[in-house]
Amino acid sequence: MSIYNQNPEDVLKTLDTSLEGLSHEEVKKRQDQYGLNLMNQSKPKSPFIIFLEQYKDLLVIVLICAALISAISGEYVSTAVILVVITINAILGTVQTLKARKSLESLQKLSTPHVKVLRGGQVEEISSDQLTIGDIVCVEAGDVIEGDGRILEAANLQINESALTGESLPQEKSVAALQGEKPLADQTNMVFSSGLVTNGTGKYVVNAIAMDTQIGHIATMIENASERKTPLQKSLDEFSVKLTISICVICAIILCINVVFAHEDLLDALLIAVALAVAAIPEALGSIVTIVLSISTQKMVKENAIIKQLNAVESLGCVSIICSDKTGTLTQNKMKVMDVFANQVAFAPEALDASDHCHDVLLKECLLCNNAIYREDSKIGDPTEIALLELFDNYGKKDDDYVVETERLYEIPFDSTRKMMSINSKFHLYTKGAVDELLKRCTQILIHDQKRPLTKEDKEKILLKNEEYAKKGLRVLGFAYKNMEPRELDYSDEKELCFVGMVAQMDPPREESKDAVEKCRIAGIKPIMITGDHAITAQSIAQQIGIFKEGDICLEGAQLEKMDDEELDQVLPKVSVYARVAPEHKIRIVKAWQKRKEIVAMTGDGVNDAPALKQSDIGVAMGITGTEVSKDAASMILMDDNFSTVVKAVITGRNVYANIKNAITYLLSGNFSAILAVVFTSILFLPTPFTAVHLLFINLITDSLPAIAIGMEKGTDDILRQKPRKSDDSILNRKTMLKIGSEGLIIFVFVMAAYYLGLQSSASLASTMAFATLCLSRLLHGFSSRSDLPLFKLSVNIYSCLAFVIGAGLLMLILLVPGLHGLFTIAQDLTLSDVGIIVLCALGSFICIQIIRVIKMKISD
Repeated sequence: MSIYNQNPEDVLKTLDTSLEGLSHEEVKKRQDQYGLNLMNQSKPKSPFIIFLEQYKDLLVIVLICAALISAISGEYVSTAVILVVITINAILGTVQTLKARKSLESLQKLSTPHVKVLRGGQVEEISSDQLTIGDIVCVEAGDVIEGDGRILEAANLQINESALTGESLPQEKSVAALQGEKPLADQTNMVFSSGLVTNGTGKYVVNAIAMDTQIGHIATMIENASERKTPLQKSLDEFSVKLTISICVICAIILCINVVFAHEDLLDALLIAVALAVAAIPEALGSIVTIVLSISTQKMVKENAIIKQLNAVESLGCVSIICSDKTGTLTQNKMKVMDVFANQVAFAPEALDASDHCHDVLLKECLLCNNAIYREDSKIGDPTEIALLELFDNYGKKDDDYVVETERLYEIPFDSTRKMMSINSKFHLYTKGAVDELLKRCTQILIHDQKRPLTKEDKEKILLKNEEYAKKGLRVLGFAYKNMEPRELDYSDEKELCFVGMVAQMDPPREESKDAVEKCRIAGIKPIMITGDHAITAQSIAQQIGIFKEGDICLEGAQLEKMDDEELDQVLPKVSVYARVAPEHKIRIVKAWQKRKEIVAMTGDGVNDAPALKQSDIGVAMGITGTEVSKDAASMILMDDNFSTVVKAVITGRNVYANIKNAITYLLSGNFSAILAVVFTSILFLPTPFTAVHLLFINLITDSLPAIAIGMEKGTDDILRQKPRKSDDSILNRKTMLKIGSEGLIIFVFVMAAYYLGLQSSASLASTMAFATLCLSRLLHGFSSRSDLPLFKLSVNIYSCLAFVIGAGLLMLILLVPGLHGLFTIAQDLTLSDVGIIVLCALGSFICIQIIRVIKMKISD
């Protein structure tokens, strides 16, 4: 027998507790037995494991092999430098990952729920994690249910369990035992963790906590789901494999040339191959990507978006479909009175005038026939009732002299059968409810200060207006009253009423939603509304904010059920609104778009949204209304539950990708010039232009600093005008490869010019001049790589300026301080005129690249 089949007394016996609650000693015993009321959380990786994972990259493995070859060859300085660089990058990656995790942990600690329990007969407020089985919990309107439990007392108790069941309306709760087996949504004498008390008071005894709750069962199913790799991760993985294979092939060819044709010693040939590998590998790439993503997540926190997984930032830039919930995300998540109908005339709420008796009665009903609590600091209760109190309050502010002197005495609560509620005051009965049901009980109508019989024409006019409101997606309440002496009420009193008027409400769109939707369309992103609300309401809101356009389709869950996958695929591009949907429908919609190779972002707040959030490429949970399970399943949390924040995140994501791509282009174009130099000199049997120490200095200083600066380039909204890239688009497409090749070739030409000038004196000077020119050229190239535009079209990036100053300063230190020449294999015969040639060659490459940018800009214009 289930606990909902037992009466309260038997439940208390089963759980070995009483209405007085548990003693503190018993609480301690049960906490030892059952544990704390906490959801299982995956054990975070230790810093050491995160550190070791930085070495999993294929390119890093190649570098480690290069270090071993250097060690075998007796080049211990090169070995040490390679290992130091790898270790520094691993430390940077670890620190940034830990910082991101710490930010999320601090966010999760911002709010700890509290509950009121009876312990030893006394009411105590405790942290929800201290709740245990057998605790008696007291709840009232505004409280969130913690733990699952059986109701012991209920006074007009209504609980919104939409987060668990998907049912949008609050459920009326009772104490009576239920007969037979019942589905979750019909267990009316039970409460479930995450439920929100919208009305009344009650007590329940806890029978399940933590992972044994209904939410816990769903969380168990979710936590085993596999994570999807982001497009950038896939692209970088593919890039690493291709680059590693290319490096190995080129190194093997150069090794053969040097051993077979140049008759070099094997170890010397291996050292040249090592230099080539070091030149080709962008050692700082992993750390730069991590740093850029980490900085972006911290920036997005200021914009009310918490990114749980670093790589999700970049995925946002690929989003081509955004499936958004309506309530609270696209709308304000509060009801507002939009229109009033009284004296058989419709008018704006601002036109209410209490000097008109009909208006006066309507305002009184808004105040008295209401169970919500409305204060400046808190608004608790049913949203429709809060809107009525807000209407009354706004009128009171307009007319300071208006005061309601009467008070409510008795009440018949609202129930879903009658669809109305009534209260009486000292002289009247006031009733509000569904217009069609209310009219059945009305015999009169109030026009200004006169009551007269309600005619058939009156009813037709009222019902016609009610239908007109409904077609606009408005929620309508009717109001009626009659003279009556104060006494206990029963249902038979709700008759022979006088109709007063109607109030039409809706959850209005957020002001910024329309602009955000327009930005989506400009960006080539299709916004879709998915809601459990009625189709008329959903379509009305969608039209107002621009989601639903002429020719679009609004599909209901029942229609979706009847479609097979092929039929859904045919109508999919035209559907912009899904109404009355169930959780399984959301997953199906997401999968249908993913089948079309689209990147899907999905917003949600309930436990039943969690599977769809997990299935989507970017799951977006609500920070205010969202449940813990939905937040755990998501990759991003909106702290303001606002659709426009998702669009801001997409802009950031696109800018992040553009910056990372520019940084990679910068790294590879510089590395390509170094590879060309090594290959060119090897083929011509010339002295090697760079030592491993030279190349590692370039990779550590002149690569890392400008690349990080490029990653921190300030983005613009203009990037929205680009279409979202496909998930299978390579980061190194044809256009990017041509850019890397052409710019790398230009730098190579000027490096070789400096090399040949130095070679006139000695191989040592040639190597020094090639190294220094490559170094300075790449530092200057950091400015060019910020964008495809010429430098004069860009704003100042202070980070790029700092990177250049630091890099150039360190380079000059190496060149001009004799004590450092030995460590960095700088030629002893280097003169100031040689330094001048180095500067001129570096400037030459920079100027050539800028001229090409200007020509391209003129052609495109």
